[in-house]
Amino acid sequence: MITLPKGTKDVLPDNSYKWQFVENTARETAKVFNAKEIRTPVFEHTEVFARGVGETTDIVNKEMYTFLDKGGRSVTLKPEGTAGVVRSFVESGLYAGALPLKTYYITPCFRYERPQAGRLREFHQFGVEFFGSTDAGIDAEVILLAKTFLDKLGVKNITLYINSIGCKECRKEYHNALKAYLQKNYDKLCDLCKDRYEKNPMRILDCKNENCKAITENAPSILDYLCDDCKAHFDRVQSLLKAAGVEYKIDPKIVRGLDYYTKTVFEFVSENIGAQGTVLGGGRYDGLVEQFGGGKIAGIGFAAGIERLLLLLESAGDIPNDNNLTVYIAPMGDDARLKAFELVTALRGAGISAETDYMNRGIKSQFKYADKLGAKFVGVLGSDEIAGGVIKIKNMQSGEEQNVPFGSVTEFFR
Repeated sequence: MITLPKGTKDVLPDNSYKWQFVENTARETAKVFNAKEIRTPVFEHTEVFARGVGETTDIVNKEMYTFLDKGGRSVTLKPEGTAGVVRSFVESGLYAGALPLKTYYITPCFRYERPQAGRLREFHQFGVEFFGSTDAGIDAEVILLAKTFLDKLGVKNITLYINSIGCKECRKEYHNALKAYLQKNYDKLCDLCKDRYEKNPMRILDCKNENCKAITENAPSILDYLCDDCKAHFDRVQSLLKAAGVEYKIDPKIVRGLDYYTKTVFEFVSENIGAQGTVLGGGRYDGLVEQFGGGKIAGIGFAAGIERLLLLLESAGDIPNDNNLTVYIAPMGDDARLKAFELVTALRGAGISAETDYMNRGIKSQFKYADKLGAKFVGVLGSDEIAGGVIKIKNMQSGEEQNVPFGSVTEFFR
């Protein structure tokens, strides 16, 4: 038997409504904030992610699905959403339009890592990317969009953590202080963090290795090294969040797992899904567009893992079921089956969800099946109904029954 590849998962018909609930909520929230959808390819030239995500990240070092196509070109399945959107923003000349530009996406992503709860090799993200503004108000708006999305989903017991990782200038001094702190324990760092020590020592703060986490426990805080501009920006973000009534905690250890971030970074963390508790995270990346040849244009965004969100929602039982079948027409006999098909076709043409029997079930079995489908009404068609030109319609909740003429069926359900 052919089976699923490891780290992938089918979304079966009985569960697809849960995905649609999350995706529809994402689209509705993005619309309220005037964000427009952008769709980028599932694979890109490998350089897009090597340049955009950063060579010191676990994603580039360990996790990308990279291969040569038939033309000998190195291509990579999308491991995250931001880099491809930035590439599109630059290549399509969107920077020449009205700014800020607000975009969102719902996309599959691929990373070769050990599968675990809420983390698969093929996973899905809802993300937003806003371009063109250096104002702290955009930072607060993106965080508020994320919070609004989570609130609309009904996610509970979740905490917002924020930090500023400064700009290139104020990070230089911090990098020197951090390296001086880490040097005495350099030999105890994991091999990847030894490489990060020279290239991007802040990434060591994000290492999941328990030994590295212990070493960085009392590391210097980036907040003590922010330049005046970065400090003022971070203070302004906090003021705006307070004005919007958004509760948050400051965590100077947040650096995020990608190299492109500057200034504001943030995470929404749940305690309900184990060690991998971050369900949504993002931040500002003011230098990334320039890396792609698009000029000095600021950007900020976030991404949320849909599988992780579903874990939270399923554990709380907070996903509304989409049983929306209006009427099931139960025919008895060939003439009734023909008429049932005509009525179902007319109802669907009027935008009313309708179903009928194609399995030659008896009338009791059809009622049981209609109940499983969640039908609000069942219409019975037998020889007496056909002779009288009516269909007997039963309200499945109240039990009330009434005969409705064939020509009035569509109007009955409007």
